[in-house]
Amino acid sequence: MSEGFEIKSADTLENSPHQRKPAEVADIVRIQQNLVEHFALIKDPRVERTKKHQLRDILVIAILAVIAGAQGWEDIENYGISKRQWLEEFLALPNGIPSDSVALASLRASDTFRRVFEFINPEELNRCFLRWIETLVTKMGGEIIPIDGKTIRGSYDRNQGKSALHVISAWASEQNLVLAQMKVEDKSNEITAIPALLELLDITGAIITIDAMGTQTEIAKKIIDKKADYVLALKANHPTLYRQVEQWFEQASAQDFQGIDVSYEQRIEKGHYRTEIRQVWSVPVSAIGELYQPRLWAGLQSVVMVVRVRRLWNQTTREIQFYLTSLHSDAQLLGRAIRKHWGIENQAHWTLDCTFAEDSCRIRSFHSPRNFALLRRIALNALNREHTYKRSLRQKMKRTAMDNDYMIRVLSFCFLDSTLNSSESFCQA
Repeated sequence: MSEGFEIKSADTLENSPHQRKPAEVADIVRIQQNLVEHFALIKDPRVERTKKHQLRDILVIAILAVIAGAQGWEDIENYGISKRQWLEEFLALPNGIPSDSVALASLRASDTFRRVFEFINPEELNRCFLRWIETLVTKMGGEIIPIDGKTIRGSYDRNQGKSALHVISAWASEQNLVLAQMKVEDKSNEITAIPALLELLDITGAIITIDAMGTQTEIAKKIIDKKADYVLALKANHPTLYRQVEQWFEQASAQDFQGIDVSYEQRIEKGHYRTEIRQVWSVPVSAIGELYQPRLWAGLQSVVMVVRVRRLWNQTTREIQFYLTSLHSDAQLLGRAIRKHWGIENQAHWTLDCTFAEDSCRIRSFHSPRNFALLRRIALNALNREHTYKRSLRQKMKRTAMDNDYMIRVLSFCFLDSTLNSSESFCQA
């Protein structure tokens, strides 16, 4: 037989430099143990006689597969089958990869994953997610936390009369982490869902940014009660206040803010053939005089105007936006908080759609849309925590699929005790 096809003996394999190091096996075992501990509160929805595979094995394979780019149940099945030899090093797998056995040959492995995640209680999974996030975040004083909603468009089911799943999320802009997620029935219910989302988190010392949908007096009060600050977009859904602020800034601008205690900042950003000039003016509430019902807005300190001028080729657009804030009048800080708000769109929602293909996913039965959405956010957080591989999130995802050692590295940043840094409890679940 040709030397290239020589079958190596066990002794040769044992001394091979490419053999998996015992430390690497030990690491993945520790990671698996920590991961299971974080999600141990999830109750198995299956009846006893149908339990051919351990719930912990199903959960671990699903999380690893989604980190590696799985977009559905068949992808998770394929990941498990492809990685079976490696997975057997740290998972029990009493009957192999779920449904990958002679006794269940007629049942696809993807059916097992689908049925389990259809009936796992999403509230239990969400509580486990919050417990995990609690181990990742550091003290949140000064952190800018945008809150925004996202519709998972492919989750609608016309035959069942089921609308697309809509969720709101809190995003840690400095740490690039999804902090919490909550389901809402439709967009109008964000007003009631945002306070419930805030109740899950310890936001002491943080700056909460919300778009016009969440600019409500009760939400402002909730943020102040939890010892945080807010920056809320002001639009025509508060017509009287909006017109008053708009007219005041028009007059003050015309007079170049003469005699007014104003803070000002200008930034010019260029890239992708686009130039954006962003100007920020902030004034104390007292400068406006008789502001419409100011006492309804708990902690209100300043009012802000932002003017954005964008130039792209031969097209120029100009946009004016107003904000209410509990922060003191500081255009530099407020401008930074307002810019960071878009991080939840650019770094979370856009990534979930373009890298994880969330909008095109047609998972829609029972609890599976909500549970799979949370798996994506676990994967997003895990990939964002790994900083040694300086590539795009998509390339990091592909490498975890191809390189088990790199998957271990990604997991070690969020599921090994040695990397956890939780100076204060962040989640209140």
